[in-house]
Amino acid sequence: MRANEQQEKGIVGHIALKIASRVMSVPVKAAPLDEVGLCEGFFEGGPDGYGILVDSRDSESKQRAAVERATVTATKFLSRRFLN
Repeated sequence: MRANEQQEKGIVGHIALKIASRVMSVPVKAAPLDEVGLCEGFFEGGPDGYGILVDSRDSESKQRAAVERATVTATKFLSRRFLN
């Protein structure tokens, strides 16, 4: 997939999470959250399965902090899903 196609879908990067012996790639997406009616953080479901959503209008430091918080939630969720 080309970089401009990823930007159109709102993907700004991926976080690699190690769950036991697996390395999971969790997409990080950015969108103007009040316009789409969503909350920032880890999500599951939808066509992509799961990911982390941040507000595209926030500063980079706020987005980074949101990703760090959501990474904790993602790790717990994926651990329960794949280790049980």
